Amino acid sequence: MIVEDNRTNLTVLTAIVGRIPGCHVEGFDSPTKAVARAFEMTFDLILVDYVMPEMNGIELIQCLRRIQSYQLVPIVMVTADSVRQVRLDAISAGATDFLNKPIDPVELKARVQNLLALRQAQQQIEKRADWLAAEVEVATRHLAAREEEVIWRLARAIEYRDGGTGDHISRVATISRLVAEGLGLDREYNRTIYLASPLHDVGKIGVPDSILGKPGKLTDEEMSIMREHVNIGASILEGGSSELIRIAASIASTHHERWDGKGYPKGLSGNAIPLEGRITAVADVFDALCSERPYKPAWPLSEAYAEIVRSAGTHFDPACVAAFQLKWSEISDLMKTVINKAA
Repeated sequence: MIVEDNRTNLTVLTAIVGRIPGCHVEGFDSPTKAVARAFEMTFDLILVDYVMPEMNGIELIQCLRRIQSYQLVPIVMVTADSVRQVRLDAISAGATDFLNKPIDPVELKARVQNLLALRQAQQQIEKRADWLAAEVEVATRHLAAREEEVIWRLARAIEYRDGGTGDHISRVATISRLVAEGLGLDREYNRTIYLASPLHDVGKIGVPDSILGKPGKLTDEEMSIMREHVNIGASILEGGSSELIRIAASIASTHHERWDGKGYPKGLSGNAIPLEGRITAVADVFDALCSERPYKPAWPLSEAYAEIVRSAGTHFDPACVAAFQLKWSEISDLMKTVINKAA
């Protein structure tokens, strides 16, 4: 693009540049028309005159640099003004180079060819960077998919050992995500807690079958052994290199803590309990209440819901309970689907 308000000069400049092999030139005698055209297509090099009636060359450069696609495009200011401040202002505005009037055709061709070659190299680097970014994204998705698969398979294995079918962990995952959404947390965190919460009971792998499957009430000694599953789970998952595993370790070790400090294993209270542990606690207890166990029948949805609400401020974080209530429509739909399948 060449912008020059003097039509004779514009004709000469476009003719000289147009003779460069492979170079397509568009000339404009109006800066405003040039800006309008710049929004339609991205030129690889722009020559602008300094003295023009609508706006001077510095103002035009500033206008072009505000367009996202022109932040790196070479812009040459053509001027007969040798005042140092004018050139400094042009550089500050984003000028890449200068050409002095009267124009030397040989110098003009050389500058244009060099700057176009620079622009071409720049575009090749950008394309390479875009390709590498795309490849990294694909590789990252593959790694994430493999990580997710391992987590779900491990969680289901633990659930089968605990006498379930794997449905409990998937419901806890979904309800945890819904509660996180109700709290207004960001999408990435919601995804992470959805994938991490299924491992909340991974420590049960270290609990004897006689205790896991006992149909009656556990003795104090048996309860003490059962409670060790949180410490076992934490030790299994500790030291993870990914954020997903770190969150899963936190959930495994804190999902039995209580807001009032009467939980286990550390008796943490309030905000000292990690948020992911507080969220999963609501989801885990609610689904456990709604599920049949060797030692109890399933609670009706309305009773389980009332118990969660009643326990806000004692067992559960009130904010998490409020988020649970906010998402109740979706949670109840999920649980009704389970009930209908069972029927």
